[in-house]
Amino acid sequence: MNNQEKVIVIDFGGQYNQLVARRVRECNVYCEIYSYRTPISEIKAMEPKGIILTGGPNSCYEEGAPTYTTELFELGIPVLGLCYGAQLMNLLLGGKVEKAPVREYGKTSTFIDGSKDKLFKGIPDETIVWMSHTDYISKAAPGFEIIAHTADCPVAAAACENKKLYSIQFHPEVLHTVMGKEILHNFVRDICGTAGTWRMDSFVEETVASVRERVGSGKVLLALSGGVDSSVLAALLARAIGKQLTCVFVDHGLLRKNEGNEVESVFGPSGDFDINFIRVNAADRYYAKLAGVEEPERKRKIIGEEFIRVFEEEAKKIGTVDFLAQGTIYPDVVESGLGGESAVIKSHHNVGGLPDYVDFKEIIEPLRMLFKDEVRRVGLELGLPEYLVYRQPFPGPGLGIRIIGEVTAEKVKIVQDADAIYREEIAEAGLSKLPDQYFAALSNMRSVGVMGDERTYDYAVVLRAVETVDFMTAEASQIPFDVLQRVMSRIINEVKGVNRVMYDLTSKPPGTVEME
Repeated sequence: MNNQEKVIVIDFGGQYNQLVARRVRECNVYCEIYSYRTPISEIKAMEPKGIILTGGPNSCYEEGAPTYTTELFELGIPVLGLCYGAQLMNLLLGGKVEKAPVREYGKTSTFIDGSKDKLFKGIPDETIVWMSHTDYISKAAPGFEIIAHTADCPVAAAACENKKLYSIQFHPEVLHTVMGKEILHNFVRDICGTAGTWRMDSFVEETVASVRERVGSGKVLLALSGGVDSSVLAALLARAIGKQLTCVFVDHGLLRKNEGNEVESVFGPSGDFDINFIRVNAADRYYAKLAGVEEPERKRKIIGEEFIRVFEEEAKKIGTVDFLAQGTIYPDVVESGLGGESAVIKSHHNVGGLPDYVDFKEIIEPLRMLFKDEVRRVGLELGLPEYLVYRQPFPGPGLGIRIIGEVTAEKVKIVQDADAIYREEIAEAGLSKLPDQYFAALSNMRSVGVMGDERTYDYAVVLRAVETVDFMTAEASQIPFDVLQRVMSRIINEVKGVNRVMYDLTSKPPGTVEME
């Protein structure tokens, strides 16, 4: 990526930091996120075409609040400050920021005051933006012209055109800001003067060449889960190094119906990729380890530990490899505290720590600078089937956390069959793009029912479907009632051991997307 023009996002703890980077990339410009702790020397060395300062939860005038050197504004590089970033820019350059007499949250009418040939090119005189602030810029910094206001915010946007410095109090990166994409496009493409050549096809070509150069004649080992990230990585490495790649696919018996066979059909001997593929059918081994275990975290730990044991056994058969490949993607990097400032470490990712149970020399993560939607586009570019590229999100422990209570072979079959019916009916109704995630889970509740002339005492299946932008929050999808009725009828009639079907309406928070 060294020769790729880029825009840098400097993160001050903003909840939308990744969204800012995504919006820049949607302008076909490469973008990376860095903490405000990143030294100015490193920022200069990257030679960015533009810099964006994110929002953040602090008050920039308080002692100890995140800040940055004023040298940033003297580099001659266009800078755009958003919310906290806008306030900090003005404070550092001689303006005034204080507690707002009226807080602004949510959709707000904003009026454009200044010229429309730069940041606000093509934006109406009045537009709806998303505000979220308790502080405000009460006095713009010297040399800045106020170019937008709201009823309660006198400096909704300000600009110092001759230095290409722009500050906006609202959040253009969220969809609630009606013309937000256009504003960011104006900054990234016009003001920063980028060419907009960031494309997935060029990424594939550059990455394949880079992997070939780095790997040379070495061997690469990949734990292939069948999920989107590892599947795309396998396809990318296959194009780059072919038989130098060995993929170990551990089928723990907790996958969705037919999923193990689907993975093998793509990457196995009869597939389109000329690699070494090893499938380990370890279902019985997992079921034995999980017998009698009901506590969710204990189940997760057992499944994770057993995967390591199985993978380790297969890796030892292969012997020393030069590289261990991981399907790390950019949100994993950022959330693990290695990219931006909004760090929440995710225990199921191995970012920042190398596994000590495989004999290898280096780690390779070719997808670590891509977002999920970009990974999917790479997958299509590499010729992976759509059903695999657009596969529903699936947790590492698999159905182990979609079965409440003890995991048994009988329960796995029940939830596999119920989930398959649910997905079939969603697709048949043309709703597959509506929920961002949907699945069937098996409750630990058994109840009395009547089927035919007999009383039954069987399980209840729970259907879940949510809509979300970032999976940090989620709302239950409004699946049409007739679709839910068809799903219910089919599950009760076709899946042995089930006599009741329920729909989970819980939002996140207070609930979670998954059942356990």
